[in-house]
Amino acid sequence: MKFYFLSGLLLMLLACNGNKKDFDAAGNFEADEVIVSAEQTGTLLQFGIQEGDVLQYHQVVGQIDVALQKLQQEQTQATISSLQQRVVSPLQEIQVAQRQLAAQEAHLQNLDKERHRLQNLVTAAAAPQKQLDDMEAQITQAKKQMAVTRQQIRLYTANAATKNRTILSERAPLEKAKAQTQLQVEKGQIMNPVAGTVLTKYALQGEMTTIGKPLYKIANLDTLTLRAYITGDQLPALKIRQPVTVRIDNGDQSYKSYTGSISWISDKSEFTPKTIQTKNERANLVYAIKVLVRNDGYLKIGMYGEVLFHEKK
Repeated sequence: MKFYFLSGLLLMLLACNGNKKDFDAAGNFEADEVIVSAEQTGTLLQFGIQEGDVLQYHQVVGQIDVALQKLQQEQTQATISSLQQRVVSPLQEIQVAQRQLAAQEAHLQNLDKERHRLQNLVTAAAAPQKQLDDMEAQITQAKKQMAVTRQQIRLYTANAATKNRTILSERAPLEKAKAQTQLQVEKGQIMNPVAGTVLTKYALQGEMTTIGKPLYKIANLDTLTLRAYITGDQLPALKIRQPVTVRIDNGDQSYKSYTGSISWISDKSEFTPKTIQTKNERANLVYAIKVLVRNDGYLKIGMYGEVLFHEKK
């Protein structure tokens, strides 16, 4: 009987020691997962990534068929090119009017000379006044013809400018349409938005995809976040960027330790999640914290981890 009593007592002590926690908080590892979706509608012509592939930032990982968008772009460019052929050039009419004006100016100069000669003759009483008056009338008429010619030149220029403004006003919306189709063509190229590891692949090469349809999920696994929970009495002892020890199971009786840093402490309390065990089991309200841990490849998303604010001896 004494043997059984001692055996039972030993088992109780072991059980009590087994229930005693030697960590301050616990939680699960997580990462910022990015779901990359299609930005264009069409067939996946190229999409050869696999789950587990490590992708770089802005790495091209696939191509969606954008043949229709390219045809629309070429059509818009052809319309823009045709506008230049519709532009009115008044150069020929202006050149004719300018030659006519030059001839009129030369004729006026000759009339001025003739008037000066007649003026001298009339002064010397060698010619009648009527000849001088007729010459003045011819000069006045010549000046009127020159004014009409100058007005025609201005009219040719103004009419051409008005027509050209109307034609060229169509160019701006066409340029915008061209830029829009160019953007659609560029969105046909699937470009990886963040560096990381492909977690899940949702589409296959050759499938039809639409705008907004998920293609794959990626996350940067170089640094994982351990989301753990602490009680209110632990809160005053913690601060942002405080170094802590994080450990994971490494076999049945051992742990693998990492150095972590507290990156976030919640400013609001919440009820204890059923899946999370805290240091004080009697506490109903806890605070969430996030600990950044450098991943050496052994840490996985969803893995259980424990946090030690001070190394246990």
